[in-house]
This record gives sequence, C-alpha cells and structure tokens, in this order.
Amino acid sequence: MKFLRCGKIGSEIPAVLDKNGKIRNLSNIMKDFDPKNLNFETIRKLEKINFESLPEIENSSRIGPCINQPGKFIGIGLNYSDHAAETGAKPPSEPIVFMKATSCLNGPNDDITLYKNSKKMDWEVEIGFVIGKEAKMVSEKEASNYILGFCIVNDISEREWQIEKTGQWVKGKSADTFGPIGPYLVTKDEIPNVKNLNLSLDLNNERMQTGNTRNMIFNVNFILSYLTNFMSLQPGDIITTGTPPGVGMARNPPLFLKVGDEMKLNIDYLGEQNQKIKKFTI
Repeated sequence: MKFLRCGKIGSEIPAVLDKNGKIRNLSNIMKDFDPKNLNFETIRKLEKINFESLPEIENSSRIGPCINQPGKFIGIGLNYSDHAAETGAKPPSEPIVFMKATSCLNGPNDDITLYKNSKKMDWEVEIGFVIGKEAKMVSEKEASNYILGFCIVNDISEREWQIEKTGQWVKGKSADTFGPIGPYLVTKDEIPNVKNLNLSLDLNNERMQTGNTRNMIFNVNFILSYLTNFMSLQPGDIITTGTPPGVGMARNPPLFLKVGDEMKLNIDYLGEQNQKIKKFTI
C-alpha cells in the first residue's frame, strides 16, 4: 500500500493510492498517519477495506509529509561506500548517527528555504524507513519485523553549519524545510528487495546522484538493530539511511544550492520528489 497526506500545510488528511493510482480519502477511517496510528494493527485493518469505495481526492492536491509529528528523525552518515570515497572519508566501522529536528519535515514537492546565513546548502537523496512497533534490543535477524514501510528523504544539509562550525551535525541538518519526505509511505510488502533499489537526484535537469542500495555499508536491518542498542524506537520514527555519491560538496569545484534551483529525486517503487529553492523571508 502507498499512503500519503494531502491538503494545505497544517491541514493535511490521510489518504491512500488505490489500485488504479487514484488518491482516496481515509479521514473517515483514521485521523492521521502519526505515532498513534502508524502500526501493524492499523495496516491489518486497512488491508480489509475496498479503497475504490472511498471518496476520491484530486491528483492536483498538495501532498504533505507522509508522516505527521514523528517522535524521532534519525540520520545515518557516510553509509555508501562510493559516497565515502568521493568525500575522501574512511568508511566507518560502525554507523555514524545524527538527528534531524522533526520541525524540518517538509512536503515532497514543497519549496526549500535558502537561509540568509547559508553558504553551502547541499542535497542528499536517501531511502528512509519507518518503525511500525516499539523496538528495543532487536537482533538483525528480527529487525524487518519492526519496519512498517519506506519513503524518499532529501536530507538537505548546510555543509558550513554541519562541518565547519563546532558541535554536532544536527546543526546543518535541521533547519525548517530541510527534511522533505514522501510522497508516499510505501509498506514493505511492495518492495521486492530493499537491498537493490536505484536512487537518483537531478539538479536543474542534470543528473547529480546515481546510486543503488546494494552499495550501503550497513543495510537497513543492521541499522535498526544497531540503533536499538542505544535507544528505543517507536511507531512513526523515521530513520534515513545515507546517500550515494554525487553531493555538491564533493564536486570540483564544489557546487551548492541557490535560489531558483530545482531538484527531482527518484527511488524505485517509492515515487518522486520535486523541489525548488526559495529565498528566506520572514
């Protein structure tokens, strides 16, 4: 199943794609896709519904973040061998973990803000996975039982804030609009092999990133298991798993986002994002 949230910012309603690709309104069945409702019990209930019988939503409707108010938004850094190589970094022996503020969540096609003090804003196409039940000290073998689904994430990163200023990566990862997710939350049964998914990102119609999840250093199940050694994971938590090569900071010379730039992101089975860079205004 492919779930999404449609409507104006702050007034989104839950929806689902039917077998014909039409958007159907779920608001009479559930309140939202949030930590209270994103669980396997909800999935089992929805599987029994004839979506074609539900009210249709126009395809022109704005699509919001596919999850509302997740408890955690966790990132994994330098998780593709070819991306680590392009940055000159040694592949990590354990996952690099950072947090993105949940306030950075953005719709998949909403504008992204270039802030006044930003000089080095970069792009990162990534596959994110979403937790479906509480996870504590989970083995890698059992990890897939805790994953509800997957979505596209653009892990927007301000490299000066992230790398050149003191402190943690979270500063360069968390500004408002720096976390586009969706368009869909795709349940895991729709993904034939999460270890073989193509990812791409185009900037102004020029290909910047091309990758495949088979080049991950740490796979999805390992990441989930690893994280549960240090924290519990709850339904609705988002974990984004790293980016393939082609980021702006690794180019020669480096290339960073500017007002008016347009990005298109694709991941197999997960859909497409389209974003434009806008100037910061109060």
